[in-house]
Parts: sequence; structure tokens; C-alpha cells
Amino acid sequence: MNEHIEHKLALLPDQPGCYLMKDKNGTIIYVGKAKVLKNRVRSYFRGSHDTKTERLVSEIVDFEYIVTGSNIEALLLEINLIKKNDPKYNIMLKDDKTYPFIKITNEKYPRLLITRKVLKDKAIYFGPYPDVKAANETKKLLDKLYPLRKCKMLPNRVCLYYHLGQCLGCCVKDIPKETYTEMVEEIKRFLNGGYEDVKNELTEKMETASLNMEFEKAAEFRDQINSIETTLIRQKMTSADFIDRDVFGYAVDKGWMCVQVFFVRQGKLIERDVSLFPFYNEEEADFLTFIGQFYQKNQHFIPKEILIPKNIDRESVAALVDAKILQPQKGQKKELVVLANKNASVSLQEKFSLIEKKEERTLGAVKNLGDAMNIPAPIRIEAFDNSNIMGVDPVSAMVVFIDGKPAKNEYRKYKIKTVVGPDDYASMREVIYRRYSRVLKDELPLPDLVLIDGGKGQVDAAKEVLENQLGLEIPIAGLAKDNKHRTSELLFGPKLGVIPLKRNSQEFFLLQRIQDEVHRFAITFHRQLRNKNSFASKLDGIDGLGPTRKKNLLKSFKSVKNIQEASMEELKAVGLPKNVAENVMKHFSALE
Repeated sequence: MNEHIEHKLALLPDQPGCYLMKDKNGTIIYVGKAKVLKNRVRSYFRGSHDTKTERLVSEIVDFEYIVTGSNIEALLLEINLIKKNDPKYNIMLKDDKTYPFIKITNEKYPRLLITRKVLKDKAIYFGPYPDVKAANETKKLLDKLYPLRKCKMLPNRVCLYYHLGQCLGCCVKDIPKETYTEMVEEIKRFLNGGYEDVKNELTEKMETASLNMEFEKAAEFRDQINSIETTLIRQKMTSADFIDRDVFGYAVDKGWMCVQVFFVRQGKLIERDVSLFPFYNEEEADFLTFIGQFYQKNQHFIPKEILIPKNIDRESVAALVDAKILQPQKGQKKELVVLANKNASVSLQEKFSLIEKKEERTLGAVKNLGDAMNIPAPIRIEAFDNSNIMGVDPVSAMVVFIDGKPAKNEYRKYKIKTVVGPDDYASMREVIYRRYSRVLKDELPLPDLVLIDGGKGQVDAAKEVLENQLGLEIPIAGLAKDNKHRTSELLFGPKLGVIPLKRNSQEFFLLQRIQDEVHRFAITFHRQLRNKNSFASKLDGIDGLGPTRKKNLLKSFKSVKNIQEASMEELKAVGLPKNVAENVMKHFSALE
């Protein structure tokens, strides 16, 4: 712990608030809240922690704090700060997905739609449906049962839906308003749980049609009944009050939290959401943060009721979500919360072994690599490789690994501009200078380790640029390969000695993945560039002869030589205009 942090810890107040942890680049890497800032922030720098918290603390070089008037204010501020700064150590939800609704439009002739936006347009909305397929199946079924308008703009004649019996043809017929009102009420009744009534009515109609020997109509009613059963069989009845509610449960183990959310819509449990993440604060505090992000960041539909475990502060949840917050003590609602907790615990245990294995391959490998090289854990690694064939089309590529995983949106490609011929050292000097002069200019994050795909010569060339020209002190190492082009040795240190790594260790496998990835990226770029340049031909530069006409000429004449020997009539016969054919003749005459 540095003196700067030590001094600031002594000044922390005995009040609630938020704290922002920063790394060496001044980037906010974690935002937390506390009932007592002094106790909470000091706890990070006192005593022992688990591996993931130690890693967080190892990156902290400074912190800020904001005092608030209450715990709830701190919670609300924390949600806003996380949303603004997107710190890498905070809870990151899986996605920002929105779920579809079924909508009955507020029009003279209503339509039935699937939408993901709920607007204040006086329309009627049902949902959301986390199972998108179920929503589409339900709409298809309702389209068959109730022939509402399908066209957005009314045409001047009936469409296919009219002939299929799925539209009444309001575009050419004067349909009474009462007819549509009745259908809308039937749809509302259906979506509010009246499936059995509709199913019974269809069954009666099917039996009547069968008795009247109207077998095609009876078969149509039978198919509609089957559609209802298929659509609704996956949905499990959980209550008879048809209230929309979300049920939250969670479990924690070994510094990880799993939160399960059950979506209950119109009295049916239709889907669940599972989130698994590491947490660094008290479990109740991070659970509240999760709920705030769940509804504010992801903009989930807010139901009438939200059920939460009894140990969570209800007032804090009520401040985050405009809904009725319940902590059921008995009955069916309590059973739902218990079930959500149980599922969270099961999911946590089932996935824990996979997570530990992944951690070992990534974060664990990064830490071990740092230990072996006697440097801080290289959280951000940037690796370089050159590619050319006898100095033709020389290129270089850079890949970035963060936390032992590829960050593909930060990969970069470089065309070598200043080097003539196959000079690998000069190419490396150019690309290292271009990369890190840009990093300094744009104040981008510096890597914790630079890896060069090559031996002493390439590493020395890169080190000369970093240290002598740019004044940067970044650990730089070489990745040497054996005679079978496989990762062989890690070269590092003042004399560029071999760092001993076990061939079956995760840190060695990490280096293999990085070297293979940067080589793949460089080779792919070089091939793309070479293929692009190989398309140059004697047909280039002829006025009026674009890619399509070139292709047609080569298809017709089979070779450039045959095109060169073709007559005016032969060129025109394959579709070239007279002036373009003349340009082709003049072009080849000039080459002779």
C-alpha cells in the first residue's frame, strides 16, 4: 500500500457514501457503497482476502469517495456511477436484452402485433414474454382465431389474409365497430388466462362440425385446439390471481453470487433469468446493486409485484423499483422465493467447477506468469507478429489479451510503410513506434506486458523504440518457437534469458494461445492484402470497363490473351458498348 492511499485512509469519514477505486492509469475499476465509508474502504487494505479480491486490491493505486445523506442515497448513486463508468470489477449483467410484448393497437380497425417497446399510445400490451418463440406461437394462434386487420396501411383490395380467413376485409367492407370490440375482448380474455374457455368453445364447434359431416371445418378447429395446447403446455400455473410479478432469489459461495429471477406473467411461470458473477462487497449490498442494474440498465419490464428474500432491505428495493415489494412469510409466494433461492444454489454449485477451471486458464495463468517473470500480474498483454513473403506486402499485427482472454475489439493491423525488403527488425521498430506513440498521444491504457513473436533481435528492436525513443518502461518479452513452429521458450530480462515454465502449466498454455492468435491474425491480414493485390491485371485502367464487364469478358474469352486478340465485332458480341470496345482495343495497342 502506497503512502498516498495510507494518508487518504486516515481521512475517511464515519458516514455513508460511495467509493471509486482507480488503477495506475486513473481508470475507475470498481465502484462500491458503504454504510460507513471509513470501515468499508479500510477493509480492502487490511487483513487477508480471497484471490479475486486480492487481484482487485493489487490494481488499486488511488481512490475517491462521495459522502451521501443515507444508505439509500448511496445505493442510488452507486447505480448511476456504475452505469456511467462501467468499471471492470463491478457486476456486469449478461446483456441488455428486451423481451417482446403482444400488442393490440388503438385504431379504428385494431391490429395484433409483436413489439419490444411499450409506448404511451393507448394500446393494450401483454407480456413481456422471455420465451420469444412462445410469443410468436401465441400470436400465430390468435391470428387464426380472431381475424383482426393485418395491413399497416389499408389497401384498395383484399389481401391474402382475407382469403385465408384471417382478416374480415375492412379495406373494402364496412365492418361494424362492435365486431372488432368483441374480438379484442376475446383476445384480452385469452391472454389473461381464459385459455380453457376458448378451448372448450372450439371443442364444441369441432364436434358440431363433425356431426354435420363438415370434416374440413372440424379439422381446422382440431388444429386450433392443438395449437393452444402446444403454446401453453410449457407454461406452469403458479397462482390464480393473474398478477405479473418477478421473484428474486440468490445464493453465494466462495466469493461468487448467483441470482435467479422467475418471471410470472398472468399467473404463469414462463421463464427465468440466471446471472452468475463475483462480488466484492457484502452479499446483501451487491444483491441490491444487481436489482438496480437489472431494471435501470437493462430496462426490463417492471411488474406489479416483486418478491425478494426476507434478509434484503425492502425500503432500498422500493427506492430502486416503482413496484409493490413483498417479502412473503408463508404460502405460495414464499415457496416461490424459496424455489428461486434453491435454484440459485444448484446453479452455483453446478457451474462452479467450470468457473474455477476457466479462472485457472485465464486469471490464474496471468498471476502465475507474473510470478514467474517477477513482475506484477500482466492483466493487459499486447502481442506483435510480422508477416511477409520475401519482403512483399509486409504487414504486422497486434492482439490484446485482458485477464487472459482475447479482447478482439482492440486488435490492430499495420501495413509496413517505411521498410523495403524482408527486414523483420526494421518492421518491428516501425510498428512498435506507431502503436505506442499513438497510445501516448490518445492517452490509451498501457499494457502490463509486451510480447514479441520472435527472438533476441526482434525484442531488442522493440525495446530500443520503447525505452530510447518513447521513454516507456514496459516489460517486454520474446516468444521463441522450435523447429516445428510451436511455442518453445519465453525470453525475458536484461540479458534476455529463458524463463523456466512447465510445458503443462496454464501460463505456458496461455502463451501458446497468444502466440497462435497473433500469428493467425497477421497471416490472415497478409493473405487478404496479397489476394487483393493479385487481382491487378492488364484490364485495369480501361475507361468504361468495371468489375462486372471484366468478369464477363474473362468468362467469355477465358484469358486476357484472347481478349487482347479479339476483334471489335467479337468484343461487341459479348455485350460491350462500341466506345468501351474501342477503349479496350486502344489499351492493348498501346501495350504492344
